[in-house]
Amino acid sequence: MEKLISYPISIIYYLCFGLCLVVFHPIQWLCLNVFGYQAHKKSVDYLNFFLVRCTNIIGTTYSFKNRNLIPANVPIIFVANHQSLYDIVGIIWYLRRFHPKFVSKKELGKGIPSVSYNLRHGGSVLIDRKDPKQAIPTIKSLGEYIEKNSRSAVIFPEGTRSKDGKPKEFAQSGLKILCKYAPSAYVVPISINNSWKMVKFGAFPMGLGNKLEFIIHEPIAVRDFLFEELIQKTEKAVVQPLNSTLLQS
Repeated sequence: MEKLISYPISIIYYLCFGLCLVVFHPIQWLCLNVFGYQAHKKSVDYLNFFLVRCTNIIGTTYSFKNRNLIPANVPIIFVANHQSLYDIVGIIWYLRRFHPKFVSKKELGKGIPSVSYNLRHGGSVLIDRKDPKQAIPTIKSLGEYIEKNSRSAVIFPEGTRSKDGKPKEFAQSGLKILCKYAPSAYVVPISINNSWKMVKFGAFPMGLGNKLEFIIHEPIAVRDFLFEELIQKTEKAVVQPLNSTLLQS
């Protein structure tokens, strides 16, 4: 029944979502090329504000817990599980004051209005997952960037989206490079719940009435731990609430 009801609502949703991407593409270009980074950043923030509001059409709500735990004016490495595109939309808008930049696959760097432009010009980095050698200097540059500017990087160490909410094993290399080149950073684990339900039927129609939950955990200072211990603590923090949710469902 939900799938049947979702068809007409999803059409309205995608029309609004697509319109936002198309309208904000030239706005981003203008902001960046005429007014610079801060104006471009604001345009991306408000693009994602409207994308969040588009998801309200299909009954989606967002809950961010413990944002007060995130330290200010230091480099941040957000480490989260990955379930859908809506992880990114939520993070950009609700954590906008930390200037989040993403480690993304290179395929997203072209062909998508607004999204591709921001990934190429907004400070995020694009990696070829088939070419690990290319990824190393690319992620290194992001680590150096957040270290210098006290901004934040977002990495999804699972490497691919979970289609059923079950967490996948973390890969270590990307996070290890970020920690090496942003030694004063704090790793902030984030557990993301229910985002996968947005696309449980595939790209169309959309899942309806989902409550997306972002749980922010205690920051971990990179300088205080050996990397092996740091990633163990990080993965445990991210995964534990997800496993609890799966057991209850």
